[in-house]
Amino acid sequence: MFEQLGLIGCGLMGGSFALAMKKAGLVKRVVGYSKSPSTTDRARQMGVIDVEAPSALLAVAGADIVLVAVPVAATEATLKAIRHLVTPNMLIMDVGSTKADVVQAARRALRDQVGSFVPAHPITGREVSGVEHADAELYSGRQVILTPIERTLTTQLSQAETVWTALGCRVSSMSPESHDAAFAAVSHLPHLLAFAMMNSITGQANGDDFLSLAGPGFRDFTRIAASDPKVWRDILLSNREELLAQSRLFQQTLQNIEQAMQKSDAQALEDMITLASETRAHWRMGAQRTSKGR
Repeated sequence: MFEQLGLIGCGLMGGSFALAMKKAGLVKRVVGYSKSPSTTDRARQMGVIDVEAPSALLAVAGADIVLVAVPVAATEATLKAIRHLVTPNMLIMDVGSTKADVVQAARRALRDQVGSFVPAHPITGREVSGVEHADAELYSGRQVILTPIERTLTTQLSQAETVWTALGCRVSSMSPESHDAAFAAVSHLPHLLAFAMMNSITGQANGDDFLSLAGPGFRDFTRIAASDPKVWRDILLSNREELLAQSRLFQQTLQNIEQAMQKSDAQALEDMITLASETRAHWRMGAQRTSKGR
């Protein structure tokens, strides 16, 4: 059990982590800080945190475990703000959706204390944000990808694995670069497409009329377009090289389908649809664990 969790960012992800840690009996006390005082106050009223901290640095004071749950673009500034109170015995984690940029930010900000930092990406979330949506079960049954570097301390890595496992997660490890390449394909590109889909319809003269006729398929396909704009702006920019590569591959595949339609090539069109249909039918979320290493 940890004595104190220092929570920096009391929104959906951070708040849910605090609630999950409390429910599992893994922490005695949670001290929280958010950029918005009203968020921190709301977190305390909800029982997400026990004490409000006036700064990120004071949220870390006395903590033996720290979770940084801020937009990825704010990672470096946040780690710099707490650097002077980081100790070799402290476990620091994040929940960012990109990892190579986060690792570089941690190297610059934490310097000699970077070994205490274990980059983490829980594969979960919702299209809504804010501490009012915090849920102790948000992480249960989900995958968590850890992306340790050569300087990550063995003790902290083991602690991180133990914590996430105790919260009901399936934990695996991979390099930051491999992580970003994979999630550009299976997470960041789908969000990009959902954003583009909504804008392509609403940009048409009859877009509102079209939307009024949309059914469950459209609802399911575009659900993630309602995600937090600032969070996803940062994610798309921070992983832009991998994401742009995936976007080009998608565009080529889309062009292949369009060409079959233009040529009225029914067999080619059916073959491509069949491949997609069978692949999707046999896919199961989290069925294959990510292999360690690159």
